Amino acid sequence: MWEIIQAAGLPIWPLIFASIIALAIIGERFWALRSEVVAPSGLLPEVQKWLNQGGITKETITRLQNHSLLGELFASALANAKNSREITKESIEETGRAVVHKLEKYLPTLGTIATVAPLLGLLGTVIGMVELFGSFTNSGHDVAQFARGISVALYNTAAGIVVAVPAMIFYRYFRSKVDDLIVDMEQQAIKLVEIIHGERK
Repeated sequence: MWEIIQAAGLPIWPLIFASIIALAIIGERFWALRSEVVAPSGLLPEVQKWLNQGGITKETITRLQNHSLLGELFASALANAKNSREITKESIEETGRAVVHKLEKYLPTLGTIATVAPLLGLLGTVIGMVELFGSFTNSGHDVAQFARGISVALYNTAAGIVVAVPAMIFYRYFRSKVDDLIVDMEQQAIKLVEIIHGERK
């Protein structure tokens, strides 16, 4: 591996750095976007049970806020339970914007890496081509410099693709995962609003 890095030259280092960041984001998002962490399926029945028992207090709301992202939505709804349905929904929407921002954390960076990595590879290719053409002189050409130019060009092109393809795949996957979680949380929040205002049992 070290021989490949040496053969690729200096242009490979930005791609190595980008790949490390991409791997860190992928691992973090896999951990953070688990359904049972973001939107636990048993939370709504539990909150409904508290409502039926009349056990919603400030401590309960605070506990919900710290429970999960879905809990933050529920806490916002319960904090405005005595207001009209419209105000309750507005409070959920305001909290929802902050929740969506948390769900999308680091995804723009991952998308940027997927877009920029091929360009970094292309930059390495251009640098390699410059070295390659620089090997030609009036008296012939420098075989070692010619070979190095080819190595820099090809290794950086390949590295750019190797970094970009997985980054784009996981970016699309996480975007889809976030969309699914948002839809699920919206549906559960609507059910809670209906329960609060006596429209659902």
